[in-house]
Amino acid sequence: MKKIKVLIIDDSALIRSLIAEILSAFDDIQIVGAAEDPYDARDQIKRLNPDVLTLDIEMPRMDGITFLRNLMRLRPMPVIMISTLTEAGAPATLEALELGAIDFLAKPKMNVAQEMSKYADELYTKIKVAAASVPRPLPEPEIQAQSHLKVTRPDTIKFNPLHLVAIGASTGGTEAIKEVITRFPAHFPPIVIAQHIPPIFSSSYAMRMDNACKMKVYEAEHEQRIEKGCIYIAPGNDHLTVKKVDGLLYCQLSRNDPVNRHRPSVELLFNSVAEEIGKHATGILLTGMGNDGAKGLLNMRQAGGNTICQDQQTSVVWGMPKAAVDMEAAQKILPLFNIADVAMRLAMKKDR
Repeated sequence: MKKIKVLIIDDSALIRSLIAEILSAFDDIQIVGAAEDPYDARDQIKRLNPDVLTLDIEMPRMDGITFLRNLMRLRPMPVIMISTLTEAGAPATLEALELGAIDFLAKPKMNVAQEMSKYADELYTKIKVAAASVPRPLPEPEIQAQSHLKVTRPDTIKFNPLHLVAIGASTGGTEAIKEVITRFPAHFPPIVIAQHIPPIFSSSYAMRMDNACKMKVYEAEHEQRIEKGCIYIAPGNDHLTVKKVDGLLYCQLSRNDPVNRHRPSVELLFNSVAEEIGKHATGILLTGMGNDGAKGLLNMRQAGGNTICQDQQTSVVWGMPKAAVDMEAAQKILPLFNIADVAMRLAMKKDR
């Protein structure tokens, strides 16, 4: 059995020891080294050739973000960020994902013994996913421009005023979503999004997307009116669904039980869109582990809506899209950089 070689990078000897102890319990994981800072890590990477790195953000001499930026430029490889997850630190973690980190996890808490087993399973799963992934930078703009799907003047398109787009994603999704929504013009039909993300991150993520998009981006609020030119992202610990009242659409938030182990659940969002919007909707299922959203996408297709899945080649993890493809929920399976253009064509006003 080929073992996954892991290098741990953290300035705390206690954290390094704890992560090593957790991962050493798994037969297919090999801890090949532990580094107290990026300079030490750089030498160990050359010497030990690890498959996956765990990386802290706040370290002396060189912070984890600077190291990650250099690493992805010179030697791209799978990285899991393990740091103190706080609202103040959310922008740095989101930047790490933007730079190419596969995923993130909080540092283990030594005083919560009953949570350690769950933490160990989560860390192990993320390491396995990272090891199976290949850091894939998006194609260069000139390569994207070769696509026959390219919409040259999206700002001049007339869109169907009844249309709505629903997007779901998990691992790798924060950047995949960004790649899609930043291409839409300011007058594009409304978009609702369920991304698996911690509560302390969703507000920062919405603000980050608002700064990057032509459309207005919100962290969704309960009973918020859904309008064209706006994007609504589910808060990190709330299900987001849509509801139609007197021809108008509204966000609905709830703290009901997780679905497919997630809250927000893509499944619930897609199901509500299938029921409330029907044929005037496009569902897009992006990279992610598991199967959340697959059945919901099928329901959208059966309700007459358009359905798109990200392809395997451009997905960090082809789990959720694959589950949808396997049950024939996807009308189109597309590389990430073509999805926005196709979604725009599907949302165009059909003059009769």
